[in-house]
Amino acid sequence: MRTLLRVLAVALAVLVAALVVTWAPDKPVAELTERWAPAPSTFIQVAGMSVHVRDEGPRDDPMPIVLLHGTSASLHTWNGWVERLSATRRVIRFDLPGFGLTGPSPTHEYHMQAYADFVAAMLDALELDQVTLGGNSLGGHIAWETALAYPERVSQLILVDSGGYPLNPESMPIGFRIALIPGLNRIMEFTLPRFMVAASVRDVYGDPSRVTPELIDRYYDLTLRAGNRQALRERFEQTPLMKSGAAIAGITQPTLILWGGQDRLIEPKHAHQFDQDIANSELVMFEQLGHVPQEEDADETVAVVERWLSAEK
Repeated sequence: MRTLLRVLAVALAVLVAALVVTWAPDKPVAELTERWAPAPSTFIQVAGMSVHVRDEGPRDDPMPIVLLHGTSASLHTWNGWVERLSATRRVIRFDLPGFGLTGPSPTHEYHMQAYADFVAAMLDALELDQVTLGGNSLGGHIAWETALAYPERVSQLILVDSGGYPLNPESMPIGFRIALIPGLNRIMEFTLPRFMVAASVRDVYGDPSRVTPELIDRYYDLTLRAGNRQALRERFEQTPLMKSGAAIAGITQPTLILWGGQDRLIEPKHAHQFDQDIANSELVMFEQLGHVPQEEDADETVAVVERWLSAEK
């Protein structure tokens, strides 16, 4: 019994020490904006939130492009694409509810219909009647759900390693795994080891050596934005990984499907399933890239987008 008590005491001491070392309180949005929201960032009031937005390129573009990021990412994931596209096209991106500098939804709703409704509300606020809508991962899922719910608002789709079919990942970032574990996910609302963020980002790259310290800083800082960790837990609770993708066959918009051949979170077989189920689609696979190909190699991936956008459909 004494031995058992000693072992328990040591284990408790180790746990307390780990919590102390990795303790990471929320950061208020005002503390983060100087580094992560310089011009052309703005904030607009939509659905009870102060939404972080970047709206770039010529205002007379008749068909603006709207880009949606994935889980635990932010509008910055599209930086490379926007640098190229905004020379000739109006490109708009924003931090989705629960992520980036926008932060948590006041209604705590993170299911797909709530996100589709939010995108429609953003289009209203920006006075956009119809757009080309693109998204990566969660953002791709939201994009095609929006296209089905509001078909008159979406002329074309760009799906980049998109969610939509039942998920059975070969590998899942450690941060996502913890967010799915009851009890432990609540502890993680108060702690955040930087090495865990670094490992999670490297896990979604085809070539982990491309992950820079500044990139890790961005993911780490924006995860600490007040309310985002709680929102991540709530989103996983509200959006089942095994949701059927039967509705995808109802998509009628011309659709470009881009995929990283080294994606171990949403495997390339999902790309072929999207291509099969969407009647008017084109699939391009980037064999050496991972789950966020638009971030990992912006130049290679956006070149395909530019060609597709300029082609007759």
